[in-house]
Amino acid sequence: MRTHEAVLQRIEADLAAGRLRLGGRLPPERALAEQLGVSRASVREAVRVLEAMGVVRAGVGSGPEAGTVVVADPAVPLAAAVRLHLGTRALPIGDVVDARVLLETWAAASAAAPGRGGAAALERAAQLLGDMAEESLPADAFHRLDAEFHVALAEAAGNVLVTAVMVALREAIHSYVMTAVAALPDWEGTARRLRAEHTAILDAVRAGEAAAATEAVRSHIVGFYSEARVSGLDG
Repeated sequence: MRTHEAVLQRIEADLAAGRLRLGGRLPPERALAEQLGVSRASVREAVRVLEAMGVVRAGVGSGPEAGTVVVADPAVPLAAAVRLHLGTRALPIGDVVDARVLLETWAAASAAAPGRGGAAALERAAQLLGDMAEESLPADAFHRLDAEFHVALAEAAGNVLVTAVMVALREAIHSYVMTAVAALPDWEGTARRLRAEHTAILDAVRAGEAAAATEAVRSHIVGFYSEARVSGLDG
């Protein structure tokens, strides 16, 4: 076992046992190195790995923001991993889009279920629709808001892991989408259609119509990628 892996195991054990919690700080570098009998370089390497995984945020200097803090940002490393594997062609982009359909139709149906309790997330989705209503909104800004809208629907479903995976998938394929959008013959017309589809999705979820919400999401995702002709998708 490499020495930095011993540090990772110790931190994982502390998290599992509740000795380290979200918002808590890791022991100082020197202290952790002495406790585990490893070099400070090994501790630094372990911290870099944990930062890349979205588990900690390393601060520098002194004061309340100093030290290595336990955070929770799983979508960032997931998105990075998907982007890299898309680059190697190990993950076909068509499979990524299929995964989006599976996750987002489930999320829409779950958010529409009685007693789900996602009112705050659905209100945020409605606010995002208002932001997207601006006719002069650039395509990149529109799609950033679009991504936030879909994430808000996932949050309304109440599954943290599904939300994180959805964020990762959408971030990972953003550049593919924007390249395709630039080639659309009528972006303004596409944007109007997407606004109408977003509204229909949200209305179905709020009305508790799970089947309608599911079909609206499926049609919305498949229709956009078909129109945009993202490389790697059929049609």
